Amino acid sequence: MAEVVERGYRYRFYPTTAQAALLTRTFGCVRLVYNLGLQARRDAWQQHQKTLGYAATSALLTGWKKTAKYAFLTEVSCVPLQQTLRHLDTAYRRFLAGECRYPRFKSRKRSRRSAEFTTSAFTYKPGELRLAKLMDEPLAVVWSRPLPDGAVPSTVTVSQDRAGRWFVSLRVAVPAATAPAATKSIGIDAGLNRLLTLSDGEPVDNPRQERRERAALVRAQRKLARKEKDSRNREKARLAVARVHVRVADRRRDVLHQVTTRLVRENQVLVIEDLAVRNMLRNRRLARAISDASWGLFRTLLEYKAKEYGRTLVVVPRWYPSTRLCSVCGTEAEKMALSVREWTCTGCETKHDRDVNAARNILAAGLAVTACGADARPQWGTSSRAGDR
Repeated sequence: MAEVVERGYRYRFYPTTAQAALLTRTFGCVRLVYNLGLQARRDAWQQHQKTLGYAATSALLTGWKKTAKYAFLTEVSCVPLQQTLRHLDTAYRRFLAGECRYPRFKSRKRSRRSAEFTTSAFTYKPGELRLAKLMDEPLAVVWSRPLPDGAVPSTVTVSQDRAGRWFVSLRVAVPAATAPAATKSIGIDAGLNRLLTLSDGEPVDNPRQERRERAALVRAQRKLARKEKDSRNREKARLAVARVHVRVADRRRDVLHQVTTRLVRENQVLVIEDLAVRNMLRNRRLARAISDASWGLFRTLLEYKAKEYGRTLVVVPRWYPSTRLCSVCGTEAEKMALSVREWTCTGCETKHDRDVNAARNILAAGLAVTACGADARPQWGTSSRAGDR
């Protein structure tokens, strides 16, 4: 029997004025309840060393609705409010497990605008979706692709991005993606001149999406800077800037989805390097280009797709000298500048393309890990040096 996984299907929709107003109020109430729940849990611990769980904060929500100050919470569906308390409880559990940092309060301007509805708060049938408090009229969803036959959404998440676009995401249980067993293994070196370089020598061009839109972004940001604070014209200018950013992000994500899907389908073992992207972004000269390459998103997509397709993904430690190590004889060269794109090994006089050589070394290190076990680590820096041979 095929493995079943949960997957989200995201669609754009166009709400009516009344629907947009109610959903906007729902977003605000969700944010408020999250912050109230977080404050209550913090106070309980700081004052009484007591831990509040979801049940306790849900009981507090009932009390808040009965007060004059928060009576407006009854105007929206109660389900998204309960869901945000569940998300808060999950955040605390992950923090206590050491998986993330302590939960923070949600900002009106910076937090994601979203609300999650469970099965009791929406009705779905093919081509039609209605939400609680909005049952009179279905959402005008653009069904760009159908849900799998017989799929029933378990949750529906409504969101609005910074550019003002509305989306609805339906979570459904579907059979896991499958692909024929592959025999190939590939090493992947991430870069800036090329987005990726594969160990078989194939380059993947860097589309540089942000650079393509830089002129439009500069114009939009200059217009925004000239607008009066808190004015309607400033909000229009802010939306213009946001539209440029989401256009860049959408194109970048589309390219990475295509690349990662192809790599996972064609290869059984994929080896990448563990890059300290956050540290690299401190380099002012390269930060913009590194952000545009979006190495973090590439790794995230590759990880979940490899897991779903049953492929093996190996991550080589970041301090492994893949660039300076000769993939033919193992001689380690001296440090080289980023401007050096080709170099010749002093041990065997092989001429290397910097990125292709790095990808081959990454593949060799990854195959050593898979052969020796999950706890094995590539060895270097001793017998591989020319003076020690």
